Amino acid sequence: MNVAVLFSGGKDSVFSCYWALQQGWDVRCLVTLVPTAQDSWMFHTPNIHLTVLQAQAMGIPIITHKTSGKKEEELKDLKDALMQARRHAKVEGLVVGALASDYQHERVNRICEDVGLKTFAPLWHKDQDRLLAEMINCGFEIIVQSIAADGLDVSWLGRRIDKLAIEDLKKLHQKLGLHVAGEGGEYESFVLDGPIFQRRLAIRSAEKIMEDEHTGVLKIFEVDVQEKKKINSLPQKISGKRSHRVFE
Repeated sequence: MNVAVLFSGGKDSVFSCYWALQQGWDVRCLVTLVPTAQDSWMFHTPNIHLTVLQAQAMGIPIITHKTSGKKEEELKDLKDALMQARRHAKVEGLVVGALASDYQHERVNRICEDVGLKTFAPLWHKDQDRLLAEMINCGFEIIVQSIAADGLDVSWLGRRIDKLAIEDLKKLHQKLGLHVAGEGGEYESFVLDGPIFQRRLAIRSAEKIMEDEHTGVLKIFEVDVQEKKKINSLPQKISGKRSHRVFE
């Protein structure tokens, strides 16, 4: 089957792409919606411009489409992007990384039906603990790029999600009810490498921008696309400046 993947650059969309490839499907393109507003109801916003570099590292074409980010209006932008994918990439279906959001899932299904695409949500209602562990076991290198929940602080920005991080997230779930996979919007992730990456990403410079004690974003400025033999993945310049600015 020829499919597109609704792609944010976070762990769920990357792992859904991996799942599609494991099925033997032809992932013809990635589709990224780029909100002009920071409070999109549907789409991921932190460092969304870097999906182009992720697509380059994965060796998969990408379609980027701007969206207003306004509730319901952004659905028309999604429809336009999917029509473009169907027309130019000849896709028959769309793979999405939705975990539990009925709001997003229902609207994507409706748009796909309008466009004439089948919808596949391989992560839908999967056990979050096991899913996150599976991503790590498969070799995906994932970092936290934004936080918005009690229990998370500046130390989580840029932190790699590994077995220790998962255990810490489980403790926060038990104590505060935080979703281990961040499905409640507690955090958002960014994928640097994995088994479907032909090359890997390395952060060269970034800044931690905190709005308050538990809300912030890792603003990534420079990223290298490296051959796999280059293993230095640690950011070389990450500062801890506090700010109330919202970046575009």
